[in-house]
Amino acid sequence: MASHLLNHSAKVRNTSKLLHHERALLARWFSGDAQSSRSRDVWKTHPESSPRSSAFERVTGFTKINISMASIKRASIIGSRFTGEISQSSQVLSRRCYASASDLPPHQEIGMPSLSPTMTEGNIARWLKKEGDKVSPGEVLCEVETDKATVEMESMEEGYLAKIVRGDGEKEIKVGEVIAITVEDEGDIAQFKDYKPSASEPSAPPAKETSVPSPPKKDVAEESAREPEAKVSKPSAPTPSGDRVFASPLARKLAEEKNVPLSSIKGTGHEGLIVKADIEDFLASSQASAPSKAKGTTDAALDYINIPVSQIRKVTASRLLLSKQTIPHYYLTVDACVDKLVSLRSKLNSLQEASGGSRISVNDLVIKAAALALRKVPQCNSSWANDYIRQYNNVNINVAVQTDNGLFVPVIRDADKKGLSTIGEEVKQLAKKAKENSLKPQDYEGGTFTVSNLGGPFGVKQFCAIINPPQSGILAVGSAERRVIPGSGAEEFKFGSFMSVTLSCDHRVIDGAIGAEWLKAFKGYIENPESMLL
Repeated sequence: MASHLLNHSAKVRNTSKLLHHERALLARWFSGDAQSSRSRDVWKTHPESSPRSSAFERVTGFTKINISMASIKRASIIGSRFTGEISQSSQVLSRRCYASASDLPPHQEIGMPSLSPTMTEGNIARWLKKEGDKVSPGEVLCEVETDKATVEMESMEEGYLAKIVRGDGEKEIKVGEVIAITVEDEGDIAQFKDYKPSASEPSAPPAKETSVPSPPKKDVAEESAREPEAKVSKPSAPTPSGDRVFASPLARKLAEEKNVPLSSIKGTGHEGLIVKADIEDFLASSQASAPSKAKGTTDAALDYINIPVSQIRKVTASRLLLSKQTIPHYYLTVDACVDKLVSLRSKLNSLQEASGGSRISVNDLVIKAAALALRKVPQCNSSWANDYIRQYNNVNINVAVQTDNGLFVPVIRDADKKGLSTIGEEVKQLAKKAKENSLKPQDYEGGTFTVSNLGGPFGVKQFCAIINPPQSGILAVGSAERRVIPGSGAEEFKFGSFMSVTLSCDHRVIDGAIGAEWLKAFKGYIENPESMLL
């Protein structure tokens, strides 16, 4: 099919430069599925306004799909057959450009990659390659600070790093924006010394650029902006001493109490009568202007510094705000006796020390108990997806870790199937990587439930945590405290240690009875930890 079109289409034969560089890529598009399912499609080629690129149009019925050669993600096409759409990829974005009127040799523009599902922009932490260095596939070019961690960006092709467009420490670089240029020949490096990417990158959809708002909408917006001003009673010029001011008795009484001169208010009642609402509007407008003046004097007296917000803190803030605004939270709290849990932990740590293993913490036991409770009550191991509820078969527990760079939630995968020593080792390794800001996407993605513990490290008795979307539950663990437990007799009593835990639930997914059932299962594992071994 590909060879037939290449030999018989006059328009394709006219684009010799394109075929010279992209013949193998075109053949890959026309092969396989495209040959069987799209044999009746007509492909056309025409030059675009830019001399560096060409576009293809596929006409099927009345539908046209434009694919720009300059915007194709090479890493998404290689190794797969064309199926009618370009698949999205989190790999390095690159664009192949060719010689044009600017006398630039063939080169490749490296764009800011999308290294996580929620990433829209990133920062360049540092470049590990210098301009002029040779790069090979798989070699690390630079470290990119994403919305969750610092990730190494690898080279996709062999060549030479001709130009670093965005240097060390550059912040808020949009995904797809050019950050570097590579060339195939070392002799072409010097020609990119003063290279600057075009101002149109990253490109926006043409339909949005050409859309012009209609004038009537602007007029409506201006009228709606002016309407509130007409409702507020503004002070008018003082009334001459001989003129009488008409006001309702209630308005006069309120004006006397608030020391408001009636002569400075314009009435909105019948024939200019001053009513109670006019006095209230006047007081509201006066109070609104007073704080702005007071704020200016207060700010001048304050001594403060502005702390830059890191990328991880920006994303954490936006996701937590989204969670509280869109997820209907409710909270369930129980107190669990941890005497048997502490006793079992002491015995296990004695065995660990004898065998040279690391100690097991109370948090490790809590993670294990939460995972087993999720396996027993799988409705809580789910997420809301508008049209359906997705229930997960894997129990992956995110663990909240506070660092100087912000809050991280690395994940313990299949926690219900792992032993306590394995969970403890993974938590320590992930917490260390989080504090070093070296977590990889696979270290924090894919969680189905979250555990946040402020009791052990900080002594917080009880708190309510915010759900980590798209999950439907998060467990807030408080500290353990000694309490007096009444006995059966009048003077009988004993002591016990109790730990408060609060489950935050998404009411769209977890009903109250289901949340209570999960807490009952969790409490059972905590108060009888031997049952976790069954």
